[in-house]
Amino acid sequence: MTDNAPTHADDLNALPDSARRVALLLRERGHAGQIVMLPETGKTSAEAAAGLGCEVAQIAKSILFRRREDDAPVLVIASGANRVDEKKVAAQVGEIGRADAKFVREKTGYAIGGVCPIGHATPPVTLIDADLLTLDTLWAAAGHPHAVFNLSPQELVALTGAPVADVALREAE
Repeated sequence: MTDNAPTHADDLNALPDSARRVALLLRERGHAGQIVMLPETGKTSAEAAAGLGCEVAQIAKSILFRRREDDAPVLVIASGANRVDEKKVAAQVGEIGRADAKFVREKTGYAIGGVCPIGHATPPVTLIDADLLTLDTLWAAAGHPHAVFNLSPQELVALTGAPVADVALREAE
């Protein structure tokens, strides 16, 4: 194994605190997967995919918005290959705006680039990109910019309890 290969974190104590919290939460919810630590940051879908040797579409990126009417966090878990159509999201949850780094940290408990689909400080309104369900396997952030975990689209739906929706920006639309 080279220094640039991802490593499986068998020892929970070797994980950063936020990734350890995710590992314990996953275990608690019956998910058997391990946290994988990327040698390089996985802050962007392209970086994470390159580090894992997978397609960008297989990265389940967590994007947080702020619902304007009540300041609630709105989490969209999208395919790394897609841009999120904010109008489609707003049609489902109400008018939304961008969330800054402070809002993301405060509402999720995670830093941007490490936002996990579960275990948020304030439970968000969540939508899952329908395009993710066309894939066999996904990778999601595990609470830290270098930490990820593998799961199926069905496991993502089960772990989050979130509805699946068309949230992708399509050029022809």
